[in-house]
Amino acid sequence: MLQFGTGGWRAVIGDEFTRANVRLLTQALADQMHAEGVAERGLVIAYDRRFLSDVAAWWAVEVLAGNGIPVRIITRPVPTPMCMWTVKQQGTPYGMAITASHNPALYNGIKVFTEGGRDATVEVTDRIAARIADLTEDDVRALAPHEVRSSALVTRQRSINWYLDAILEQLDVETIRHAHLNIVLDPMFGVAQTAMQTVLVTARCELQVINARHDPLFGGRMPSPAAGSLEPLRHAVLESGADLGIATDGDADRLGIIDDEGAFLSPNQILVLLYEYLLTGKGWEGPVVRNLSTTHMLDRVAKAHGQECHEVPVGFKWISSKMAETGAIIGGESSGGLTVRGHIPGKDGIHAGSLLVEAVAASGKKLSELYADIVERYGELVMEEAAYGYTPERRETLQQQIFTQHDLPAFDREIDRISWEDGCKVYFADDTWVTIRFSGTEPVIRVFAEAASGEEAAALAQTVRAHYGLEAD
Repeated sequence: MLQFGTGGWRAVIGDEFTRANVRLLTQALADQMHAEGVAERGLVIAYDRRFLSDVAAWWAVEVLAGNGIPVRIITRPVPTPMCMWTVKQQGTPYGMAITASHNPALYNGIKVFTEGGRDATVEVTDRIAARIADLTEDDVRALAPHEVRSSALVTRQRSINWYLDAILEQLDVETIRHAHLNIVLDPMFGVAQTAMQTVLVTARCELQVINARHDPLFGGRMPSPAAGSLEPLRHAVLESGADLGIATDGDADRLGIIDDEGAFLSPNQILVLLYEYLLTGKGWEGPVVRNLSTTHMLDRVAKAHGQECHEVPVGFKWISSKMAETGAIIGGESSGGLTVRGHIPGKDGIHAGSLLVEAVAASGKKLSELYADIVERYGELVMEEAAYGYTPERRETLQQQIFTQHDLPAFDREIDRISWEDGCKVYFADDTWVTIRFSGTEPVIRVFAEAASGEEAAALAQTVRAHYGLEAD
């Protein structure tokens, strides 16, 4: 049975990611659309630069057209957030992006979106998964390739300009133009180059691009904009004297930043900077939403401005839902995804990176100085995170020990409260905490800890690792 995680369905190419399974998933979604009475309103499909993404997109089109469902396919590799934006702009009830996001090159997958450009909820993906379980290949209705490419049900879209114009309309382009910023872009062999380059060049930034060629192996690295993956970007920023470096993951919904001094700014720091900028630089008012493994520095910023910080489970669907409920102006997660009110209710590394450029331009300061101002105003919190692999047998043991027996380590500080809503989160005093949960996208158990210093956070994470005998992945 195909399993959906927090970021859609992802699987190893040739193992579970096969033509047969892509067709089964698409048939299940087609059946779902007919059951809901929304099939005639159609669906948007997009894909990234991974191996088989473009081919798999047409596998899905063949099934949808075979089920009488109108399909708009974007016929070039594009950022996943553009798919979400197009779902919103076209008013379709569903969308699909063929991508495995930041997973290793051996993976591919499918993200499903619902009306308004939202990540599909657990309820939606559970219904699709249940339908898949009842299907066989004989149940799949599809047109032949030569039929589908001439079908009136299929609309091809090549342009990405509507999406880019939507981002530019939300930026203070004039302020960026007069800042004369020098920026290095690292799309990590993914799909961000055209979109990000167009936005930044339109704003008259001096731009250098690295790692832009089409490489389905992503240069032998994970296409994830984490500190360990961005040494080439750091060197390029320092060598060129750039004001900042921007990196996006394989499908451009997450980003990582290198500042003018060559330091990696974590997604947590980017979220804090942008929330502060929206409140003080743009004069917006409203709360912020973060998941349970994201920095509590956002709580401090919100409190200082008379606002509230809302905590939700891991999975961007929870963030966008809570933002809609509360009118929050920004929401995000420590893995690098964020969104801002008025754009799409999902992660967008292109929009987030552009907004950060605006924040730097409007401040008249270096990016390193901007975050130093944050620390001076709100203090410092440092996060430690680790991922540990397991065998299926070991996973069952950990599941029982942690989440059934509630066997927790003996921490060296007083526990304020414990939440079991999504994995386990232990709250201590002074915004110190630790979380333990199984990943929804990879076969690992993740441990996050945040405290006033790196040493304290590392000690908390080590206490967890030692207690459960975890081995680094």
